[in-house]
Amino acid sequence: SCLKGNTMYEIWLVINIVWEIALEVWPLLALATLLWLGLMTAALKRSQPAWRGAAPLALAVAAAVALLAFAFVPSLTRSSLAEMGYWVDWANLAGVALAFGVAALAYAWPLLALRRPSPA
Repeated sequence: SCLKGNTMYEIWLVINIVWEIALEVWPLLALATLLWLGLMTAALKRSQPAWRGAAPLALAVAAAVALLAFAFVPSLTRSSLAEMGYWVDWANLAGVALAFGVAALAYAWPLLALRRPSPA
């Protein structure tokens, strides 16, 4: 297997770091989850055309957020793209950027569906 020794340790380390960060901010994560559930509940009462119509813009918002995260997260951690020389660094950055994009999609889609006019 190509995932041996040091690589498996680094993956496990990343998972532990994410868990520790989540433990520190769990009240915010719980509040964000409740807000998302409220948005989803309200938006699911809408028609399917509202959801379908909101999807392209929601995906565009998610892609833009992911690209911005990919570009700016390193500087937020007092690093830069030039300092990233190991594949694990790039994988972590891609994962963080993807997570920002998914979070943006999770909130943008129901919000945009709620903003669409109701069918007559």
